[in-house]
Amino acid sequence: VTVGRAGEYEDVESVQGTTVLVERDGAGVGTLTFTDRLRRDAPGAVSALTAVTGTAPVLLTGDNRAAAAQVATDTGITDVRAGLLPEGKVDAVRDLQRGGRKVLFVGDGVNDAPALAAAHAGVAMGRGGADLALETADAVVVRDELTAIPAVVRLSRAARRLVVQNLVIAGTCIAVLVVWDLAGHLPLPLGVAGHEGSTVLVGLNGLRLLRESAWRSATAP
Repeated sequence: VTVGRAGEYEDVESVQGTTVLVERDGAGVGTLTFTDRLRRDAPGAVSALTAVTGTAPVLLTGDNRAAAAQVATDTGITDVRAGLLPEGKVDAVRDLQRGGRKVLFVGDGVNDAPALAAAHAGVAMGRGGADLALETADAVVVRDELTAIPAVVRLSRAARRLVVQNLVIAGTCIAVLVVWDLAGHLPLPLGVAGHEGSTVLVGLNGLRLLRESAWRSATAP
């Protein structure tokens, strides 16, 4: 008895699910169709990601076109690429990268692992994710909530802005102290205070990400 893909059979391509063919001694005896239930937070996560990134997400799936189209309709995704093997997902990721995009790939299955590795950043869903996907991903959503993904994107951008601000603060303070010392006479206590003061400012500025309001603003629709 063998169970395998049934995508090459036209009579099952219209089924909105993943259909596999069951054979016994080389003769087909039936098909099995598996349908995934859409996550409740999927439409909201797609909408939030579109708002954050300015680009609508792309659906890459190994399911047939009918199943993929139904998921796309329910979530508001317009760019759908169905019937992809693992290498097909990698090719799709690299096509987007060649187009100048920074690709964030979200997946949870074994077949998603190559694409997770190929993307600029890979995020795996922790609760139901395959071990290989969890090991390959750059980040894991432990709570298994899709809405956490746009929140993490917002927080990462806020962290990058803080890093730039801290570099400017530290660089400006050091530059002022150096110019002061070269052009005139900088008292040692004032130099130490200026240097350590800039360090304190950088630390306090970075601590802003730990505030509860920072997370609330990141999770806001």
